[in-house]
Amino acid sequence: MTQSGLRVLLVDDEQPALDELGFLLSADDRVREVVTAATATEGLRILRETDVDAVFLDIQMPGLSGLELAEVLGRFKEAPPVVFVTAHEQHAVEAFDLDAVDYVLKPVRADRLAEAVRRVVSGTGRRPTPEDTQIAVERGGVTRFVDRGDISYVEAHGDYARLHTRSGEAYLVRIPLSTLEEDWRSAGFHRIHRSLLVSLAHIDELRTEAGRCTVVVGNDELPVARRHTRELRDVLVRRARG
Repeated sequence: MTQSGLRVLLVDDEQPALDELGFLLSADDRVREVVTAATATEGLRILRETDVDAVFLDIQMPGLSGLELAEVLGRFKEAPPVVFVTAHEQHAVEAFDLDAVDYVLKPVRADRLAEAVRRVVSGTGRRPTPEDTQIAVERGGVTRFVDRGDISYVEAHGDYARLHTRSGEAYLVRIPLSTLEEDWRSAGFHRIHRSLLVSLAHIDELRTEAGRCTVVVGNDELPVARRHTRELRDVLVRRARG
């Protein structure tokens, strides 16, 4: 990105979408120029001839698809970040496997597109890992994105983990609890049991009765293993003191 803003390549085979997205991106102060292409093949030609700071890319297009173009970009020595803008939610996981910065669903809201631009500018939002603020989860063939801040605790299920949210919904992801413990520690998640990881921000109460310690998280009361009890108390006390 230059000091004067981003040069963005926008690729979409539907002219109304191309016009609307071009208008929204041009209205963003962080974008200085929007170059458009009606096909992925045309977009690839532009990318080989012109330096761009980011590519906003539709997925389903005739001929070369958006996903295939992203795969080609992945072989560039210095590939520009890619944001997928599409009506097809089912491709989300595959898109992030290609290191997409973001995945924006149509119809596009101006504030959501602005967030995608922010991720491009800041360099955040690459392929979701436990470090990211959103987690891609699948349920019934539909991919959803859960904000990590909404996750109150995580329960181990073998090589999987069940994410419990404050709203009471739960999602199964193929990530071992040990991996989440390591990667989410800096985000305030704490191991309280061999099978439980809890968000300190979501703990409502710490209870001790007959030598048994538990924490209350929303409507759930979770056991704290004896070997984790003292450390958890200390962490909560330090957190309360700020």
